Amino acid sequence: VNRVAGVVGGSLGGMQALEWSIMGGKDFVRCVVAIGCGATHTGWQIGMSETQRQAIYADPKWRDGRYPSHDPPHAGLAVARQIAMCSYRSFEGFSNKFGRSVTEDGAFQVKNYLEYQGQKFLSRFDPLTYVQLTEQLDTHDVGRDRGGVANALGKIDVPLLVIGIDSDILYPLGMQQEVVDLTPGAKLKVVKSINGHDGFLLEQEDIGSAIKDFLVDPESSS
Repeated sequence: VNRVAGVVGGSLGGMQALEWSIMGGKDFVRCVVAIGCGATHTGWQIGMSETQRQAIYADPKWRDGRYPSHDPPHAGLAVARQIAMCSYRSFEGFSNKFGRSVTEDGAFQVKNYLEYQGQKFLSRFDPLTYVQLTEQLDTHDVGRDRGGVANALGKIDVPLLVIGIDSDILYPLGMQQEVVDLTPGAKLKVVKSINGHDGFLLEQEDIGSAIKDFLVDPESSS
């Protein structure tokens, strides 16, 4: 591969996309799209990660991560997923979808939703892998060993489109604005959504259109 036509990523993938824009340079990377992320993981994101890890650690089956494959700490992982799901959505989204609605058994509808999401997650994720993934997220810092965030972003010469969701509480829009403000020529696309961080997955039409236009002409796309 002599040159990459485009790097596109959302959330953790967006963090990796930013690294491509810094490490690759315009001679190797034609353009980059980073969605729903910031230049670093701040105390807010690290705190969210830590509460999820603590939920897993509190499960007696955690065993310091040395649990047998047939008996993993699933209860802790399910709670971790429930915490994450709250951070992935928004106040408006949860209020509109659940409000104070209760089910026939008297439980709040949002409780049943979170329990369902937690249980569904168990079939496709390992607890130790989840812990390590959150730790990997927390290391994100484009300015590390590069003289700080402003210095690192200021040297980017690759056309960069940053997409943010206006209701994202996990990676608030100000984080995307910071990346754009510090990166020469970078463009910001704000997507309106009540879906919070998950809007980067759910608002396919708006995000897809912005990506398509940018990939066609990254130098002039707005």
